[in-house]
Amino acid sequence: MVLRFFGFLLFQLAGALAGWVLADWVLAAQPAALPTLAGAWIGAGFGAVMWFFLDAARGLRLLRWLKAGDAAQAPTMHGMWGEAADRARRLLRSREHEVLDAQRRLQEFLLAIQASPSGVVLLDAKGCIEWCNQTAAGQFGIDMQRDILQPIGNLVRDPVFTAYGAEGDYSRSVVIPGRDSTPARPLKLSVQLHPYGDGRRLLLSRDVTALEQAEAMRRDFVANVSHEIRTPLTVLAGFVETLQTLPLDAQERSRYLALMSQQAQRMQTLVNDLLTLSRLEGSPMPMAQEWTAMGAFMVQCEHEARALSDVMAGDPQDASRQRGHRILASPAPQAEIAGAPTELQSAFSNLVTNAVRYTPAGGSITLSWTLLPDGQAEFAVKDTGPGIAAEHIARLTERFYRVDRSRSRETGGTGLGLAIVKHVAQRHGAQLLIDSTPGVGSTFSLRFAASRIRPAAGPGAPSAIESPRTPGP
Repeated sequence: MVLRFFGFLLFQLAGALAGWVLADWVLAAQPAALPTLAGAWIGAGFGAVMWFFLDAARGLRLLRWLKAGDAAQAPTMHGMWGEAADRARRLLRSREHEVLDAQRRLQEFLLAIQASPSGVVLLDAKGCIEWCNQTAAGQFGIDMQRDILQPIGNLVRDPVFTAYGAEGDYSRSVVIPGRDSTPARPLKLSVQLHPYGDGRRLLLSRDVTALEQAEAMRRDFVANVSHEIRTPLTVLAGFVETLQTLPLDAQERSRYLALMSQQAQRMQTLVNDLLTLSRLEGSPMPMAQEWTAMGAFMVQCEHEARALSDVMAGDPQDASRQRGHRILASPAPQAEIAGAPTELQSAFSNLVTNAVRYTPAGGSITLSWTLLPDGQAEFAVKDTGPGIAAEHIARLTERFYRVDRSRSRETGGTGLGLAIVKHVAQRHGAQLLIDSTPGVGSTFSLRFAASRIRPAAGPGAPSAIESPRTPGP
């Protein structure tokens, strides 16, 4: 400010001096001309006007730069206007840095939302789409170039969602079908609206298909277990009441007791299978450090197949099975497999007993162990049973799933055998392969990775499995 004042005085002094000299020169030429003192005052006024115009020009230059707002084009000036320009330049650069930092944070936030497994849609006060992430775009079929500022109701035409948006109660979520949902492959989305800002709403969506399926499976599992246990319990209760109320001779009493034992055994088998599944799901993965000869499994499976076939052939209630089955077992390769022996034997036994139970009398069942060219090994059970239609194969490993419920109960199965096989296969990194042709037969195979197979260790290799359990299907 002081410099600005001295600059003003300097311009006035310079103007006064110039006016004095000019007036003195004119007076020397013409004595009647303007006095020198008056010339000095006129010069000083002229200097003040010149200073004002120069100062205004600098101010206008600064104003034009401020309107442009480009910190890189800041004018170079001195004095008060120079200091003002410098401070404005620093302020603009600080604001630019703040804007860049805010934009960077916004981009990071948007990238984080894009990576979210949940769908996010921003809606304005009219319910039109302002922005959405890729998850929501896939779930609702939104094209941001085409559907920007389109009402969300034009894309999500579900009555439940429409009613939910109209009632205004956003304290709960609703479940609606997904865009690609079909009866064969249902897709369920949980959506919820959250108000924010000035009438805007945030739409969050989440794929709950797996949760819905898990809940449906849980309900079916409880219902199936209850039904499977209730049936033999009802039979047992009826027999107990008969024994308690009717005078029976020794032969009739013996027959009733045998039937009661059969129903009790059925419940025992079901409970054992459920415990096996629970143990497989809750126990740590088996270590690949325990090796067992393939031949040991083959011998055990062959014995179980022949024993079960003999029992069924001797059943006096089923004359069609008097001839039994033809059991064929190929020699196992001289190799060993890594895994939990009891789990592996349980899976093999389930495949074998399934084949025996569902193959008519006189049919053949072939057991085989094969080393594949790529180093993998495959255990296969082939039968000449009735076969399975293609639409049932994908669901065979579901708990309690049966192609023919009445026939399954006649054979003594629980509907859990293939579920056990599937869990054992998963725990040992194996594949369960099913090939079946109605009227011809079926082949169930377990294929193990080459990392779990090695050549036999020699005479010291194990030759039998200790006390394997053979749960029914």
